[in-house]
Amino acid sequence: MADILEATHRALCRHGYADLTIQDIAAESAKSKATIHYHYGTKEALFSAFLDYLYDQYTAQIDAASGETPLEHLHSLLDILLWNPTEPAKQAFQTAILEVKAQAPYDDSVQEQLIEFDAYLSDRLQAIIEAGIQAREFNDEVDPSTAADFLTTIIKGAHTRQVTVNHPPEHLSVPMTDYIQTYLLANDPAEAPPA
Repeated sequence: MADILEATHRALCRHGYADLTIQDIAAESAKSKATIHYHYGTKEALFSAFLDYLYDQYTAQIDAASGETPLEHLHSLLDILLWNPTEPAKQAFQTAILEVKAQAPYDDSVQEQLIEFDAYLSDRLQAIIEAGIQAREFNDEVDPSTAADFLTTIIKGAHTRQVTVNHPPEHLSVPMTDYIQTYLLANDPAEAPPA
C-alpha cells in the first residue's frame, strides 16, 4: 500500500501530525477513508507503518553512499545527507521526520522507531571511521563511537535547523571539512604504510 504511505507523507507535511486525520490522507490519495481504515485500522497503526516506510527510504539513502576509500565514503555520505538541501524530496523527507520527532517524547513506540533511525546512521558512520583507522587514513587516536556520535548530532541538528528556520546545511561545509582534516585524518596519511 505504498500509495497510502506516500499520501500520508504528503498529508503529514501539509497538516502536521497533531492535526492529521485519515480524511486528510484520503484527500492526498486515490483511496477512500474507508479503504485506509480497512488496511490500517487506526491512525496510530498507519503512522507506525509510515515510520517503517520512512526508515526504508532513510536507510536506502545512507546505503547509497560509497567511495574507494573511507574518506571518500564519508564525503559521499555527507553529500547525500547534508548538501543539495533544496531538492524537494529531501526537504519533504526532513519535514516529515521533524513531525515524527515531535511525537517521540509522548509515544514510546515512535521513540523506539526513531532510535533505529539514529542507530543506523551512527553505526554506518562508526564503520566508516573504523575502516579509515584500519586503512591508516584516519587518526588512530580517534574514538570511532564518539566521532560517529558527534557527526550524527551535527547531521540531525542541521536537518532540524533547515526545516525550522530555513538554515541551509551547506553552511556547515567549511567547518565539517575542517573537522575531518584536523580531527579525523591521520597526521600525514601520505606517509602511512599500506594497510
